[in-house]
Amino acid sequence: MTTADPTRLDADYPLRLENISKHFGGVEAIKRFDLTVRPGEIVALVGDNGAGKSTLVKIISGLFTPTSGTIWLGGRETSFRDASDARRQGVEVVYQDLALVDNQPVYMNMFLGRELVRGPLRTLDKKAMARQTQALVDDLDVRIPSAHATIRDLSGGQRQGIAIARATHWAKGLVLMDEPTAALGVGETAKVEETILRLKERGSAVLIVSHNLDQVFRVADTVTVLRRGTQVATKPLAETDRNELVSMITGLTR
Repeated sequence: MTTADPTRLDADYPLRLENISKHFGGVEAIKRFDLTVRPGEIVALVGDNGAGKSTLVKIISGLFTPTSGTIWLGGRETSFRDASDARRQGVEVVYQDLALVDNQPVYMNMFLGRELVRGPLRTLDKKAMARQTQALVDDLDVRIPSAHATIRDLSGGQRQGIAIARATHWAKGLVLMDEPTAALGVGETAKVEETILRLKERGSAVLIVSHNLDQVFRVADTVTVLRRGTQVATKPLAETDRNELVSMITGLTR
């Protein structure tokens, strides 16, 4: 009988967190958190302010090291030295501030810090970057004038779409989104949500942090609830409703 390789557990799962805890001195910010995110699944992380969502995002993105517990990426146990190390291992994050350079074209933002070069002089291969960028935004239906458009000339929704497309391009399976539509209007929010749903169609795993419960029910398959650092529940959205979710977030009875 062949013994399973313990470093290859759940190889098809882009992310698995096992017993994650984080202490800051005597404060326990996260208590024994468990989560599995599957390919083509959108998981929403919800909770009130101070629930521990930001701490958990920082752990997954390499900004914080967990006090205890295990992180698995694609079935391999891993740890991160810092955020750059997490990116090298395929974790891409879309933050509220987007981290886009306003005076640069879309294609340069897509390859920011990872520019394609050619020839012995290693000159920028702008044509290749523009071509790949245009193909990706077309695939995700991010509607911009062209890959050569300057970021500052785009709307908030278009910028967010570019940030999501960039994360998708470089992720090895997991895209983490922290309040991706917090600063957008209704119309632009709808367009960004369409882009998020296209990631699901592509088989990407998405973990989205959102205060917008209507959005959670529109895009997510699964919800996990944090309250004061404690994981209250993780369940399919089809098995809960808004009232129950609010009760779990606040700790108040229905």
